[in-house]
Amino acid sequence: GAWSIALAAPAGALPDLRLLALFGVGAVFMRGAGCTINDIWDVEFDKKVERTRSRPIASGAVSYTQATVFLAAQLSGALAVLLTLNWFCFPLGALALAPVAMYPLAKRFTNWPQAVLGLTFNWGALMGWAAVHGSLDVATVLPLYTACIAWTLAYDTIYAHQDKKDDVLVGVKSTALLFGERSKPVLTGFAVAMAGLLTLSGINSSQTLPYYIAVTLAYGHLQHQISTVDWNNPADCSGKFVSNQQIGLILFIGIVLGSLLKKPDPESQSTDIDVRQSVVGS
Repeated sequence: GAWSIALAAPAGALPDLRLLALFGVGAVFMRGAGCTINDIWDVEFDKKVERTRSRPIASGAVSYTQATVFLAAQLSGALAVLLTLNWFCFPLGALALAPVAMYPLAKRFTNWPQAVLGLTFNWGALMGWAAVHGSLDVATVLPLYTACIAWTLAYDTIYAHQDKKDDVLVGVKSTALLFGERSKPVLTGFAVAMAGLLTLSGINSSQTLPYYIAVTLAYGHLQHQISTVDWNNPADCSGKFVSNQQIGLILFIGIVLGSLLKKPDPESQSTDIDVRQSVVGS
């Protein structure tokens, strides 16, 4: 969401701080809701996996009823944030509930649950632009959204490798199991796709040099993770996964700086002047 809001900022301007704050709060509620749904659905799996058996529901610290009430509170908070946005965002935000509910079930039926996670966690790429403009610029937003999905496929496959032995035992699926020893070349493909799609999004939104520098740095960071990760070391997989926070920050800074260096559209400026003159004249 933050990347999209920053991309949607007017040329030469900072992103809308109010929207960034709202989306930050909204992300906490929606991602929290996704985690709660996941823990409810996966409780029997979590009890069998060393890393997850201490989770609140699996350990018995929280009951199903308590978890359901907490989920309702999280969704209510997300709705409260949604109600502060423009009307275009309402149906778009409501559509996000489908992938949120689908993700916990995906690992039971498909080898690509990380793709469903990508569809879910990156919905903000659509929502951010819509919140700023009340519409979607498909040429900019669709490559951004798809780039985020490619990124998620890369980092969450790295994350999934730490659980692959347990996943086999409990019978759940993942891209880590699907790709196996081919994970590095496949994830390299996702990294290249991410960089290419981010570049396309930048071109279509008239981005400037800092943006492309950030895309290059982000690609280098992700490729370094893929090249150096030890698939059989859960701690290393976890550490590489967490380091993706740095990619998020690098790209956000690059988008902001790139937008600040963009030259304002003369037609837009002319329209603003005409509007002000007509207001004064009336």
